[in-house]
Amino acid sequence: MDPINEIELEDCPVCRGAGYIEDEQGWCMYACCLNCGTETAHVSYKTPEERLEAARQAAYLWNIGILVVVREVERVFDRKA
Repeated sequence: MDPINEIELEDCPVCRGAGYIEDEQGWCMYACCLNCGTETAHVSYKTPEERLEAARQAAYLWNIGILVVVREVERVFDRKA
């Protein structure tokens, strides 16, 4: 089993949806919400040994609410008045 699946994530800080750690084709990790699409910064890694630490860093950013993409808020501004 991949140890990344054992990392605990809080609920989404924006919508309270489930969080997930995503691996982008072997170059970075980030945490995201399966409901609204909110994401953390991408944490890069170069070796398999750095992969788990990158996932832990992304989870830490998520769990303390440091986010870079908040799609739910964008939708509110896209509505026509």
